[in-house]
Amino acid sequence: MININKLNLIGWQPFFQQQLNMEEWSDTIPVRVIEQHRSQLVVDNTEQLLMLPITMTTSKCVVGDWLLLDEAHQFTRLLERKSLFSRKSVGSQREVQHIAANIDVAFIMCSLNDDFNLNRIERYLALVNEAECEAVIILTKADLVDDCEQKQALVQGLDPLLNVEVINCCDDKVNEQLAPWLKPQTSIVLLGSSGVGKSTLSNTLLGGSVQNTGAIREQDSKGRHTTTSRHLLMLESGAVIIDTPGMRELQLADVTDGIEATFKDIEMLSNNCKFADCSHTAEHACAVRAAIELGDLAERRFLNYQKLRKENQFNTASLQERRAHDKSLSKYYKRTQSQAVKLKRLD
Repeated sequence: MININKLNLIGWQPFFQQQLNMEEWSDTIPVRVIEQHRSQLVVDNTEQLLMLPITMTTSKCVVGDWLLLDEAHQFTRLLERKSLFSRKSVGSQREVQHIAANIDVAFIMCSLNDDFNLNRIERYLALVNEAECEAVIILTKADLVDDCEQKQALVQGLDPLLNVEVINCCDDKVNEQLAPWLKPQTSIVLLGSSGVGKSTLSNTLLGGSVQNTGAIREQDSKGRHTTTSRHLLMLESGAVIIDTPGMRELQLADVTDGIEATFKDIEMLSNNCKFADCSHTAEHACAVRAAIELGDLAERRFLNYQKLRKENQFNTASLQERRAHDKSLSKYYKRTQSQAVKLKRLD
């Protein structure tokens, strides 16, 4: 019989429980993927850790996923996801790379030092909004700068309803500061570039040095890349944290709704333009250009909005083309196999 109280410790929720039928309730073992490596997954049922080889059936599983195993610890099925974070694969590959699944809260982390970047925060926000998760902007390295309040105000200006916290990742007070989101059965993902303090924050919240960390480089104030795989960590509060490797490249794809939610101020202004297909460049009676000229909308924000939209449209089209090609190829293989069987029968 499944022990719900134990599963709650690693983020089990009624959403997943409702997916089990009576037979699965008695004959299967729910496990959560807590680490993802090149050739295997590490899964946890709170009683033991198990290693699952990555095969055709488990290749799409990521950290945070809930799986069902039979009594022999063989993979049975993947439970429906509550949320999923994905990006376009790095480089020229026309594929989607899943980052983490079944997330409730995303901590978008950005350094307050020379690596501070509003465009990057908006990029991550589009990803989080697409997954329909709660976003919390965590501004780190507060002990290294003198303009915390000014930069916090800049981030808050992106959306007055955004949760924005300024922290020193090494300060024990962060447990209290972030307590509103560190609730039992809550799954939290840490997102951000290499060196923003994700592993340091994890260590502080865990109360010990569980994650490797690195000092910042003096020449550019950037941190070193220390996390090399995605894994799940349990906190005393009952929440779980998924620490992800720093992403040097976050290409957006299939995030149209996320971009619209992130830039809802620009979307609303667009509704007041004279022309429905206004490009917001030189058209007459453009509400967006008027807002920029009045100082109500930062041109930086508008240019980033345009950039992310074009990137998303291009990458989404590329992925759709790849999917159509794969589907066509699959049909060809099936047709060829069917014809081979018919010819064999004739012989």
